[in-house]
Amino acid sequence: MTAVVQDRYGPAPEGLLRVERMDRPTVGDDEVLVRVHAASVDRGTWHLMAGLPYPIRLAGFGLRRPKYSNPGRSLAGTVEAVGPGTTGFAPGDQVYGTCNGSFAEYVTVAVDRLAARPANLTYEQAAAAPISAVTALQGLRDRGRVQPGQAVLVIGASGGVGTFAVQIAKAFGAEVTGVCSTSKVDLVRSLGADHVIDYTAGDVADGRRFDVVLDTGGHRSLRQLRRTLTRRGTLIIVGSETGGRWLGGFDRTIRALLLSPFVRQHLTPLASSENAADLVVLTGLVESGQVIPVIDRTYPLEEAAAAIRHLLDGRARGKLVVSVSSSGMQTTPPGSTP
Repeated sequence: MTAVVQDRYGPAPEGLLRVERMDRPTVGDDEVLVRVHAASVDRGTWHLMAGLPYPIRLAGFGLRRPKYSNPGRSLAGTVEAVGPGTTGFAPGDQVYGTCNGSFAEYVTVAVDRLAARPANLTYEQAAAAPISAVTALQGLRDRGRVQPGQAVLVIGASGGVGTFAVQIAKAFGAEVTGVCSTSKVDLVRSLGADHVIDYTAGDVADGRRFDVVLDTGGHRSLRQLRRTLTRRGTLIIVGSETGGRWLGGFDRTIRALLLSPFVRQHLTPLASSENAADLVVLTGLVESGQVIPVIDRTYPLEEAAAAIRHLLDGRARGKLVVSVSSSGMQTTPPGSTP
């Protein structure tokens, strides 16, 4: 099969990732072999590619070199074969989910990280959802406990997690305010946001207070973020990028954990859990028309490095997708927004 591979860590995808022929993986117990039609890019893909911040390497992803030679974490495709004793899936099933190494024509996927592809999504749209949409779902439902009528602020509303968060918060009945740059205001408004704040033009909260704040972008101080919350509001920290090699922004998460027991507000980081149950919940939201993935651009497998570079440049509107196999796949023209 054809796959994108790397044999060392590096912060820049150029010259690090290459396309090679390699053997198909062997399917094991409680696994299925999936023919990948599309995969997507997220910040986690870059972190595992770069091995940064360093604690990632201590978490089991390889100290000196990547444990998994193929990057990519989310996929949509067709079941090719099932492992011994595996139930719930059969060859030919159309699926989406998460794995290690989705930038390849074939990959083995644990059945507890896989679900039937939503009927109203293309493979490319489905591949955009498993990581970012489930992160938004868990943040708003499990940590934020969003209720109808609550005021929710989504910082980074035009990004991968943010575009899903705006739609999911609306599906939960919240009044949603999205924060983004000037060029992305119309996009965030089209997702259903009740209010949109251009962070380049003023205060991130515009003087208002929110029951739930989901912070997916930037590295604003806890003091600044707490000023956007109601007295008993909840702050959910999804990501924080400072470029540091040791903590990479995780220092703010540590401070939030230490401070939260001593204040009335809830300050909580989110480490999302990849699981099939939440993919099924997501499928319900998608098939009901309440959530639709936003795709900025689609790249062929040979240009996976360019997709990661576009993500790092910070210009993406929604998700970036890598098309792996064109057989039977509906496509989204590059630069379009479904």
